[in-house]
Amino acid sequence: MTAVPRRGRPRKPGDGESCAVAPVRLRRLDRRLVDGLREDLADLYTDSRATAPGDAYRRPGRQDFLNRVTADMGRPGFAMVIAESDVLMGCAFGFPVRGDGSWWLGLDGVMPRSVGHLTVSGRAFAFGDILIRPHPQDRRLARRMQERLLTDHQASLGATLVVGADHAALAALHSWGWLDVGELRRPLGAATFRALVFPAEERTAARLGDLVAMPGGGGPGGP
Repeated sequence: MTAVPRRGRPRKPGDGESCAVAPVRLRRLDRRLVDGLREDLADLYTDSRATAPGDAYRRPGRQDFLNRVTADMGRPGFAMVIAESDVLMGCAFGFPVRGDGSWWLGLDGVMPRSVGHLTVSGRAFAFGDILIRPHPQDRRLARRMQERLLTDHQASLGATLVVGADHAALAALHSWGWLDVGELRRPLGAATFRALVFPAEERTAARLGDLVAMPGGGGPGGP
């Protein structure tokens, strides 16, 4: 969820306007269209997940990302939104969270009541990933894609899991409005995750504000 500059693969003939200032539009993709864009999406992942110098964490590779997209596409309610100008600028994808609470299995600590309520009521949406190519308004673009998926699914809360060692991804999510719920470990899994939520409505954000850690707040959700 971090990015480094690199020229993207053209999605259509350009008109001389740089991708930094070209209008960015959102487009919802069905599974067939996602299949047709697999290589473009993999390029976007490679660009946006480049390892910074001195970063000890090594992110999963290109094929691992494609395998994850394929797995998520098999989940009920899968959806993807892409952002494009003269190049593919970003994508976000995911699926509705099951109301049985299994998404939060392994969470260390007490789940905020509002998170549990929105999960049980079917108003939570799990983001498999959010990728952004370098852009002057990357924060605004990320929020547009996040809110588009939540609105399409009539969800009030986004949820995602990030490997705890992936500090760059955590920093990006915090800058895009995500709040940290706490540490989570899947049964039989080796990795430790940070569980984060993105409130789509002001009243939801207000209820969560006192219960989860704000970025840099030093609470239980600090990266």
